[in-house]
Amino acid sequence: MKLKNVSPIIALLMVVLVSGCSKDLGSNGSAGMPSDMKSANVHLKSGSLAEVNLGVAGDFVILSKTGVTDVYKSAVLGDVGTSPITGAAMLLKCNEVTGTIYTVDAAGPLPCRVTNATRLGTAVLDMQAAYTELAGRINPDFLNLGAGNIGGKTLTPGLYKWTSPLIIPADITISGGPNDIFVFQLDQTLMVSSAVRMTLAGGVQAKNIFWVSAGAVILGTTSHFEGNIIGKTSISMLTGSTINGRMLAQTAVTLQMSTVVMP
Repeated sequence: MKLKNVSPIIALLMVVLVSGCSKDLGSNGSAGMPSDMKSANVHLKSGSLAEVNLGVAGDFVILSKTGVTDVYKSAVLGDVGTSPITGAAMLLKCNEVTGTIYTVDAAGPLPCRVTNATRLGTAVLDMQAAYTELAGRINPDFLNLGAGNIGGKTLTPGLYKWTSPLIIPADITISGGPNDIFVFQLDQTLMVSSAVRMTLAGGVQAKNIFWVSAGAVILGTTSHFEGNIIGKTSISMLTGSTINGRMLAQTAVTLQMSTVVMP
């Protein structure tokens, strides 16, 4: 830069000032940005995660390959199905479900069950495809956050991955906008402690939250959970627990006087 009509002293001061500002700029060009703010920028970029396609599985609030067990009385809002196992493994009663109970054969709760093996077969294949796609997403924004313990944390949009079991022993908040997508990849189990609550903030929608678990998922007594659980194995809700989301399990789903609401 050429400086005209400027005294040597002023010119020197300007050079020092420009040099000092350059040193304070981070790799993203933000002056003096603390580490947590840099992290927040990463979170915002993660809001552009690819949308999730559940296919026909998305029409179900509970879908299981090996059955649904229940301690009466649970309350389920949405369609429920099990396949390929016989409808005899669907133990929910008609007065517990506001929606349709689908089975692959004439067995199952009467008089409400609807036999539709074709629809269930498609839904199960779509559930498995969704699991494979979500579990296979790479380059997580957060790896092993909290060393497998996220109690008390606020989670922002992005792709998360844990290679160890994940526990949630205290309330957490999931914060973002109404279109933000959250994907939580779990290589092992997920355990939510009794009475723990998840809270959504900033307009986040439970339908955009996906917990993809290779191991068993257990929601503790009277706990409250937000989002879709897509499990390679079992999903269990202990006494009085609630979920605003889907439970799509490649083995069994267990309810104990639980409340399940389609997001």
